[in-house]
Amino acid sequence: MSAIQDAFDLSGKVALVTGGAGLLGREFCRTLSEAGAGVIVADIGLEAAQAVAESISAEGHSSLALEMDVTQAKSVRGAVEETLGQFGRLDILVNSAALDPKFDPSHTEEQSSAFEDYPLELWDKALAVNLTGMFLCSQACVRPMLEQGEGVIINLCSTYGLVGPDQRIYQNAGQPLRFKPVHYSTTKAGVLGFTRYLASYYSGKGIRVNALSPGGIFNDHDETFVKAYSARTILGRMARRDEMNGAILFLASEASSYMTGANLVVDGGWTAW
Repeated sequence: MSAIQDAFDLSGKVALVTGGAGLLGREFCRTLSEAGAGVIVADIGLEAAQAVAESISAEGHSSLALEMDVTQAKSVRGAVEETLGQFGRLDILVNSAALDPKFDPSHTEEQSSAFEDYPLELWDKALAVNLTGMFLCSQACVRPMLEQGEGVIINLCSTYGLVGPDQRIYQNAGQPLRFKPVHYSTTKAGVLGFTRYLASYYSGKGIRVNALSPGGIFNDHDETFVKAYSARTILGRMARRDEMNGAILFLASEASSYMTGANLVVDGGWTAW
């Protein structure tokens, strides 16, 4: 391989992806495995995680499915211990698990919850998954990284961690009012603060911590939403689910060796104007 190809090579590395059976999580798992890493597909849904792991293994790559609830410290520690037992090391953590009420056919909860009526239990649940979960996973995974003297943590943020949601794109004439809920922008903004904290805290320890902020990913959204969303982007469309794969590989590999405490935005130009 050329020097630049070597920089993206993850052979001998081990990556744990939380939310590994999710829309982007499974893309990340396949990408990291194709680059040579052993991949742990960690998800609260074990059957879904197993399906992803089996598809990766069928392609000749090393993969393990683990049931993990990111909000429970015991569950997180158990998954990390099993990872170390199976692979002997842990090099990459991708914090992809999150509650994200999407505006596609499979997600209908919370869309009608205006801020003034937003339920406290949904707020608490989102903070538990989107921030506390990231805290617990990072805390558990950084221990073997410190022993190794190197490691990479990638935290999934969002354009809505940078700018407020344009609630107009969620409205559809003749339909009940819908909103992107308050917890999403709040927790995703918190992800950036958490990323910068960890990056600076582990200065000199060989551990790099960065964030990835995707734009909207097309997932069978209705035509009205796609048109409204696309009009807000410079590229004039939503992202394909595979269009974050290059970014995740870049951040996970030595290709980004001089990058920490940063946020890589891949949003079709949404936040550029």
